[in-house]
Amino acid sequence: MSVFTEAELAYLRTQPLMRFASASTTGRPDVAPVVFEVEDGDILTAGFDITHTIRYRNIQSNPRATLVVDDLASVNPWSPRGLKITGRCVIEASTNGERFRITPERIVSWGINDTTPGIPKMERRTIER
Repeated sequence: MSVFTEAELAYLRTQPLMRFASASTTGRPDVAPVVFEVEDGDILTAGFDITHTIRYRNIQSNPRATLVVDDLASVNPWSPRGLKITGRCVIEASTNGERFRITPERIVSWGINDTTPGIPKMERRTIER
């Protein structure tokens, strides 16, 4: 069973990019736009060679990540929508090299489950696995 609602999964399938934020053990932040996919309730992302990225070094020493996927459903009326996902991140092997697997622990969603036009209400939930 997915940690995402059906509406959230449908939304994630339409989005080509997310922002991946990580931090060093001293708190130095990094954020990068990346492609992604959803698998068994986790978020997967890779790249040509992630071993040369700041987020790779950050995750090795501080395995926490925050992801944001968002857009505007409409500008008139102003209707933002998106997901903010915070969770544990591991580096794992795949057929194309290494990749990140982010397991959601907290999901904040807006404008996806309730699509009433205008400024949406934030929906927050903690994921217990």
